[in-house]
Amino acid sequence: MKNKAMEARLATELETFLANRRTLHLSTLDENGHPYASYAPYATGEDCIYVLLSDIAVHGVNLKNNPKAAVLIVEDESESQTIFARIRVNYQVIAEHIPLDAGDDYDSAIDKLHQKQGDRIHNLSGMTDFNLFKLTPIGGRYVKDFGRAYAIAGNSLTGESIDHLRDGHQQREAIKANQ
Repeated sequence: MKNKAMEARLATELETFLANRRTLHLSTLDENGHPYASYAPYATGEDCIYVLLSDIAVHGVNLKNNPKAAVLIVEDESESQTIFARIRVNYQVIAEHIPLDAGDDYDSAIDKLHQKQGDRIHNLSGMTDFNLFKLTPIGGRYVKDFGRAYAIAGNSLTGESIDHLRDGHQQREAIKANQ
């Protein structure tokens, strides 16, 4: 049986965590299927993440050619109580290019980026090589500490469900003793 109160609390924590971060790590695939890691400033929308990427940047080209990607948003090292268990959320996403002529969808996303990232967004969005992408989660994982990892199911940032992953770390000695 699922604990709806716990799921609601975790969803609120996750929303706060996302609101307090400004950049994400982005893993895209090149034309040969090789992964490419980068980062980008972001803003959240209704169940999605927005990024503004240049055609000059490898990750921008990669997303235009292959919409499958992964996102990692992680607690800053200086804020972490332990470097081995930084708070983080990762998502598998599908990217959608939102063209300039998309009207309100484009304008609303740029406004969200501007609110989070500042005036530079208006300068960059006015350049012809910059493209807006909407990253929609298809699942993910929220990790708060050792033994406190949660699977995020569904197509939203906080998931349609958040389930505690209970099969965790085991001591090597205990494994050997049970063999």
